[in-house]
Amino acid sequence: MRYQPFPSELFIKNRNKLIAELPPKSLVLISSNDIMPTNADGSMGFKQQTDLFYLSGLDQEETLLLIYPDAPEAHLREIAFVRETSELIAIWEGHKYTKEEATAISGIKNIQWTSNFESILKTLIYSADTVYMIDNEHMRNSSLVETQNARLVQEIKDKYPLHRIGRLAPILNTLRMKKEPAELAAMQKAIDITENGFRRVLGFTKPGVWENEIEAEFIHEFIKSRSGGFAYTPIIASGANACVLHYIENERVCQDGDLLLLDVGACYGNYNADMTRTIPVNGKFSPRQKEVYKAVQAVLNYATDLMRPGIYWVDYQKSVEKFMEEQLIGLGLFTRQDVDNQDPNQPLFKKYFMHGVAHHLGLDVHDVWDKYKPFEAGMVLTCEPGIYIREEGIGIRLENNLLITDGPAINLMANIPIDIEEIESLMSQA
Repeated sequence: MRYQPFPSELFIKNRNKLIAELPPKSLVLISSNDIMPTNADGSMGFKQQTDLFYLSGLDQEETLLLIYPDAPEAHLREIAFVRETSELIAIWEGHKYTKEEATAISGIKNIQWTSNFESILKTLIYSADTVYMIDNEHMRNSSLVETQNARLVQEIKDKYPLHRIGRLAPILNTLRMKKEPAELAAMQKAIDITENGFRRVLGFTKPGVWENEIEAEFIHEFIKSRSGGFAYTPIIASGANACVLHYIENERVCQDGDLLLLDVGACYGNYNADMTRTIPVNGKFSPRQKEVYKAVQAVLNYATDLMRPGIYWVDYQKSVEKFMEEQLIGLGLFTRQDVDNQDPNQPLFKKYFMHGVAHHLGLDVHDVWDKYKPFEAGMVLTCEPGIYIREEGIGIRLENNLLITDGPAINLMANIPIDIEEIESLMSQA
């Protein structure tokens, strides 16, 4: 693996937190993700199922995790199943976990080969009342692809129809929202790598450079720093492209006078950074670009100060939208009278700011969350206001990653340049 291994104590603690939330006679089953195919004999590579990684640290395909706290024998209470290797696999695919390595990573003493899963499960499941399993319950999930966990759920239902199936997601989602120190350290590493890439791009960007060339500068820095690569498909959006929220083609030449919106993050140890900065292609903001930039930065500062324990996401969003409305009036995009006369179901600000201002961040970029639970210390969220004026070809978004504490939120991206003067100064030195 490229990243430094986590201490097994992290995963032991995570499992203990889960066990504390389970009712008696609960058996937990989680499978790794599939290696997704492309065409012919191609594949997309492997990305571990994040709940399995959260509980075990095991980062390999064909892995299963079984947790049964009330198993009658102690050695059966935690079992990880990993792929048995062979000389042929070693030749074609390389090294796979030994049982000793899987124990060292996860802290699970009982490691079995995946081929033993069926027989061991059968010896345990009849003494359990409920089998807790994973489904993708993220509010933004819209995938039509059947996952390995979905197939496992159906298999358990078919083979053991009298058992109750419990939803593991509500429990794990709540646990995962608050980060342990080792998780924060991995996220900070991903953020620091992202910073290195951004500083590199500040020295590279100029009129005539292609958006895809800028993308290449980022990935060079990320891979050099032992990152897993991009946390998500990067947005390198110059000119009017910056007004397209999910622009990922990155195929245009950056023009003199354009702004360049960079929504990019590195992944390290399966934990993610999520940064957005907007810079002038020629190194100097125009007066109007500065005006809009300062309005976005004012919203960012307001929203950062507002992110404290006890506030609910829905109320947070509404408060930021109200503050944004005032900034948009100040930019001359509409008047106070226009706001007073607007359709409350179609507020005017949504023409220029149409997305959420924050989401949880962690093992998933849009990390698991419950929008109806208040913010708590230990949570990490993005803060990403933006103003998009399509008629002027101006799109500006700024995004930091914030750690909620018992006091003011900590900006984990405090070292990444954001002020107009610093950005212009760094670009002028290239």
